[in-house]
Amino acid sequence: MTAAGLQVLMIDDEIQIRRFLRISLTGSGYVTHEAADGESGILKAAQVRPDIIILDMGLPDMDGLDVLQRIREWTQTPVIILSVRDADQDKVKALDAGADDYLTKPFSTDELLARIRVALRHAAPAEQSQIFKAGELQVDLTRRLVTLHGDPVRLTPTEYALLRLMIQHAGKVLTHRQILREVWGREYENETHYLRVYFAQLRQKLEADPTRPALILTEPGIGYRLQSG
Repeated sequence: MTAAGLQVLMIDDEIQIRRFLRISLTGSGYVTHEAADGESGILKAAQVRPDIIILDMGLPDMDGLDVLQRIREWTQTPVIILSVRDADQDKVKALDAGADDYLTKPFSTDELLARIRVALRHAAPAEQSQIFKAGELQVDLTRRLVTLHGDPVRLTPTEYALLRLMIQHAGKVLTHRQILREVWGREYENETHYLRVYFAQLRQKLEADPTRPALILTEPGIGYRLQSG
């Protein structure tokens, strides 16, 4: 996906951060808009309708989580959180509230741009062939056919449901709670041992080296991410 003309809204009260982001993003072809607090950020998001939002958690008038929840009431525009808060519980709360990614300050320009590209790909309207490819893995979502190196892979119904969910959100971090809720149901949101068992089984079947996974990545204390193709 090319950045040319895509609009980014930065909601951050630090002038230096906004300036750094403006230079980095405009240099990569993005059109930038800025807001220094939560209320003006929400208003700007409604006016501009950006392609992606970069949101700081520590704003002067309201918590970034409240801004995120307000934005999610009316749009699914991708939101990347930038924050000095690096505790797992802060990341989990943001991702559960609808953030697409979470990047801790300080961060590198290259990593931010990569995270933006992934979020935009995930949000792009599906022109979808319903075929997911990542390396030698191919999943035909219409036929429910999984192949590795061209050979069929047999998955249990739960393993397939888990893989399909990760494919639907490829490149995006899914929290433990999100995965358990979607695959097993709300009453299983705290049964994290299910995930250890089933992700271990998937890695045994899909990874070249299950002890050093390159496809299904663990975000420690938060959840899992499927590498996009």
